[in-house]
Amino acid sequence: MDRVALRGLKARGHHGVFPKEREEGQTFIVDLVLGLDTRPAAADDDLTKTAHYGIVAEEVVAVVEGEPVNLIETLAERIAQTCLKHEGVQEVEVCVHKPDAPITVPFDDVTVTITRSRV
Repeated sequence: MDRVALRGLKARGHHGVFPKEREEGQTFIVDLVLGLDTRPAAADDDLTKTAHYGIVAEEVVAVVEGEPVNLIETLAERIAQTCLKHEGVQEVEVCVHKPDAPITVPFDDVTVTITRSRV
């Protein structure tokens, strides 16, 4: 299976369990790896035969900016399901970063990474 990766998609969302997170929002960063067969697109040099990563990126940002959820695990699942709606995408790895998570000790990042497939 071939891979198409999108790294560092940024969007502001209002996800979290604390009122401040819901009210003020924060930046979330999403990395995606789409698993698909790129041979048909490459053979015909045809965008319609692969995942249009520009459209995927817009849809993922819309999910992050959309309906708030408590957990980034839930957000990652919604993003994965959005990606799998694209016909050629057989598998997706989603990593959601929450660099401004409300943690009381110094840290660089919090992430949740999931892999989902059509199977």
